[in-house]
Amino acid sequence: MKPAALAALMLAACAAMRAEPPQRLRLSLREAVEMAAAPGGAARLELAREAARAAEARKRQALAPLLPNVDGSYTFRSFTNNLASFGIQFPAVPGIAFPVFVGPIDVQDTRAAASQSVFDLAAIRRWQAAQAQARAAAAESEEALLKTRAAVATAYLNAVRAEAALEAARANVALAERILKLAESQKAAGTGTGIEVTRAAAVLEQERQKMISAGEDRAAARLGLLRAMNADLGAELELTDRMLYAPAEIPAPERALEAARELRPELRAQAERERAARLTAAAAKWERLPSARAFGDYGVIGRTGSVYLPTRSAGVQVTVPLWDGGRRDARRAEARSLERAEEIRSRDMARQVEMEVRLALEALQSAEGQVAAARAVFAQAERELEQAERRVAAGVATPLEVTEAQARVARAREAVVAAVFRQKAARIELGAAAGNLDLMLD
Repeated sequence: MKPAALAALMLAACAAMRAEPPQRLRLSLREAVEMAAAPGGAARLELAREAARAAEARKRQALAPLLPNVDGSYTFRSFTNNLASFGIQFPAVPGIAFPVFVGPIDVQDTRAAASQSVFDLAAIRRWQAAQAQARAAAAESEEALLKTRAAVATAYLNAVRAEAALEAARANVALAERILKLAESQKAAGTGTGIEVTRAAAVLEQERQKMISAGEDRAAARLGLLRAMNADLGAELELTDRMLYAPAEIPAPERALEAARELRPELRAQAERERAARLTAAAAKWERLPSARAFGDYGVIGRTGSVYLPTRSAGVQVTVPLWDGGRRDARRAEARSLERAEEIRSRDMARQVEMEVRLALEALQSAEGQVAAARAVFAQAERELEQAERRVAAGVATPLEVTEAQARVARAREAVVAAVFRQKAARIELGAAAGNLDLMLD
């Protein structure tokens, strides 16, 4: 090896030795959900929080026209002028020449000005609409939190399912190896055939292939969980929960619907959006009313180097809208249309939430039945395998019967894992549909 290549290899080895070991995360389902919901967690939730902060800033902007406005100014002006252009003429006086051109004159003006809205109903309605929009954004942030927690919980369950599927695949491989040894021993004893050994070996290779695929699915599921949590994708995960079946309490549809109408944050957000649209329409309507504003200023003014004298002004300005080319009418029509659109969205969202709750209840009921059926089939398949092995040992059956029973046990074991995952995922879906995920995380 060339010295340069050897030096580069040694540098790379040293860098690898200095590299920090990958982060190790030991997580339960609830811990994974809380980690995603924490500040700096899931990106979707962080974006929703930023949207809520922006809505709060817009609310303060809408309030500004109703609060006092104070400005300070300093003006320095140097000018010259032609008095004759203003029509100023001096009488002719013998021996005295009056100038027509004056300047340059330097003037300084330091002043503070203030104004205050006295009456502007349209501005008040716009501020109230901004308040409703801020509340809607806060509810949308809660919606993002609920959906993020549900997505992370589902991703965690998927990772646990992949772990259980890999364990099931390993158990199937171990069973296939045992059946292959049985076929080989039967052939050595003269009670079996070569085709039975070949068939058992083929089944073993198929199960090994499925085990490799299950390992790939496990790695993909873990990466999906880390991505959902917005965690380091190079971290090593240790999942403390297992794919164990626990019967779920299925609430009555009326109770679940009542909870959803009270707890679902998107319903509250839509109600606030509808209220904001109604207030915006009212603001467009009240733009026809007169508005009043008080104003005043105080400062000192004078020529540079001379005496500065205080001056002031104060007054009230009343603005009466007369005609603006139809812009106000157009804004009013647009605001009324947006209000009707939000009312349609509110009705549609209420129906959507009801459908989600009913579908989640049906899915959970179906999943409970599938788990019971899958566990019964698995128990039956294990008994069939035991009986087939005893029949072969007694010489009244061929190893083919054991191989077929083994295949049924393997499929039944996989079906149990899939059914338990569907039941747990259905619980999460029901919790998200009802707006209360905490009851479904244990």
